[in-house]
Amino acid sequence: MKSWSEPKVPRLPGAGVPLRLFDTAAREVGPTKPGRTARMYVCGITPYDATHLGHANTYLAFDLVNRAWRDAGHEVHFTQNATDVDDPLLERAERTGVDWRDLAEREIELFRTDMEALRILPPRDYVAVTEVIDQVADLIVSLRDKGATYELDGDVYFDVAAAPKFGAVSGYSEERMLALFGERGGDPDRPGKKHPLDWLLWRAERPGEPSWPSPFGLGRPGWHIECTAIALANLSSGFDVAGGGSDLIFPHHECGAHEGHVACGEWPFAKAYVHAGMVALDGEKMSKSKGNLIFVSRLRRETDPMAIRLALLAHHYRSDWEWTSEQLGSAEVRLARWRSAAGLQTGPGAGVVLERVRARMADDLDAPGALAVVDDWAERALSEGGNDPDAPGLVRATVDALLGVAL
Repeated sequence: MKSWSEPKVPRLPGAGVPLRLFDTAAREVGPTKPGRTARMYVCGITPYDATHLGHANTYLAFDLVNRAWRDAGHEVHFTQNATDVDDPLLERAERTGVDWRDLAEREIELFRTDMEALRILPPRDYVAVTEVIDQVADLIVSLRDKGATYELDGDVYFDVAAAPKFGAVSGYSEERMLALFGERGGDPDRPGKKHPLDWLLWRAERPGEPSWPSPFGLGRPGWHIECTAIALANLSSGFDVAGGGSDLIFPHHECGAHEGHVACGEWPFAKAYVHAGMVALDGEKMSKSKGNLIFVSRLRRETDPMAIRLALLAHHYRSDWEWTSEQLGSAEVRLARWRSAAGLQTGPGAGVVLERVRARMADDLDAPGALAVVDDWAERALSEGGNDPDAPGLVRATVDALLGVAL
């Protein structure tokens, strides 16, 4: 599946700073230690509705990881999926009388357009689940051969008893896992399961649903196994960062980690599990199921996408926060001031701006701290002036390369 076009990223003078991130599994901020090529998997959308600000907040966070690694001299192998067959997509298609494939294709194209407008660096591998059904089935066969699966009325489940480290990623109690499992697509109360937390790997064909042949009969993949298969195929086990929103900590990333562990015999499946916070509207998490959404495509028709990006950057990526229209107004003012300052012929020396923005972004992506550094330079440039002819250009390049904001 095609990705979207990549914006040109300026090369900054000097050397970038090694990136430190909060690893959910380790419960602390620690160094990322990629080799020459940093490997990152970020879970993609289920394309049954337009991209909202919660999505944008998540993908911006991992765009910042990508940029920080590049600045530190790494190549970045970034892989992302699109879950183009799943219950919500099929339900929306049936409800609206649209073919599920057409709905998925339309929303994926809108997502590409939104990501391009926000200057999110595209994945090297952008993979639709329907493109890799055979890979998913092969992985399930491997898990079956290792004794980690069982069948129930034609469905194939992962036996949680085969995952001795289960809970290591989330750190949640079994009570909390059971509650979240039921809320987030699991079926803890299904009769006949060996354990309530056993999760679906292969869903046998149901009337009216799309299906594919497999060693287990006609059907389609479960949710978690698709990302595990795509990550293994493109990045191999032990890649540097598995990312997504904090609502994916459990069950999605927890289950995927143990599928990878059993399949490869290597722990951890990803070296770090990194999660972005949730964006709320009117006191509740922004989500398609609740319908309390601010769509990126609509918002960018009303304002500069760089103002949208700045509004998101004003919050630390791990924080939960609530969207208000006032935040966008503040971002528009900030963008105008930055552009005015960066458009001057001369300005205050900017070497320290590059140094400080690098330091802030390397420290668990402290974007609000980086914005404050640029705010300070812009204020001095506009109020006091400066005599360095290279400063405005260096600030523009710094903001572009590390924050992704084009001035």
